[in-house]
Amino acid sequence: MSRNAIRLLIEGRVQGVGYRWWAVETARGLGLAGRARNRADGSVEIVAIGEAAALDALEAACRSGPPAARVAQVLRSVAEDDGGQDFRIERDPPNR
Repeated sequence: MSRNAIRLLIEGRVQGVGYRWWAVETARGLGLAGRARNRADGSVEIVAIGEAAALDALEAACRSGPPAARVAQVLRSVAEDDGGQDFRIERDPPNR
């Protein structure tokens, strides 16, 4: 199985609305590995690793997010496959 890795930067009202938890469940359901974290600028960053079709499905889902989210923009870029086998939430950045 070929693994690709992407980075998604989700902007809008995406913190304090369960976005990271939703992203973890969505990514796990798609069979992806990776991580989700809040960024100090109010966005959410997701690094996802897996098959191309599953990554495309995650990106599409992230454009809506959970019901309380208001997604303004999703930026996609290539990321490194860190060899991870699970999908997790990373701790918030310092000074929050």
